[in-house]
Amino acid sequence: MPVVVVDDAADAVPVARALLDGGIGVIELTLRTPAALGAIERVAAEVPEIVIGAGTVTTAEQAKQAAAAGARFLVTPGCTDRLLDAAFDTGLPFLPGAGTVSEAMRLAERGLTALKFFPAEPSGGVAFLKAIAGPLPGLRFCPTGGITPESAPRYLALSTVGCVGGSWLTPGDALAAKDFSRITALARQASALA
Repeated sequence: MPVVVVDDAADAVPVARALLDGGIGVIELTLRTPAALGAIERVAAEVPEIVIGAGTVTTAEQAKQAAAAGARFLVTPGCTDRLLDAAFDTGLPFLPGAGTVSEAMRLAERGLTALKFFPAEPSGGVAFLKAIAGPLPGLRFCPTGGITPESAPRYLALSTVGCVGGSWLTPGDALAAKDFSRITALARQASALA
């Protein structure tokens, strides 16, 4: 899953189309810049064939704003009670972030079985996910944070991993240069990993 940061909302539609052309049908557009909500609105309106989600959702207000902008799912880097309640209130599917066994267990107690593992590489990576598969067999993860095209296959080989997220699909220099053909090429490479 591409983790996308845009500084200009006008770039969001060409990025979404480039990803689609490369075989990627989902985009996590992060709320790290002032352009993010407008970018989500544009993609939702102009590229309905891609599943647009809002990432880096860290507050209850952002969850509501992302839903109103047209996000079809939410992704959080971690999860407080207030944020978790707000995410449920949107009615949207969401990937709550967990970086420890206790966080994963807490989210499972709330009925969530698909989680974001973040930050994956600094938190133990593949070895961590292998270690917790025994005691937490009902959970599936989308690891993000330090994932590369080289490390992604090791994660995807795990039965507890449904997908991986990464910013390598839409690098900042490609966005700055508006090199959307490069993004398509990177998407094609990522599609081949699955």
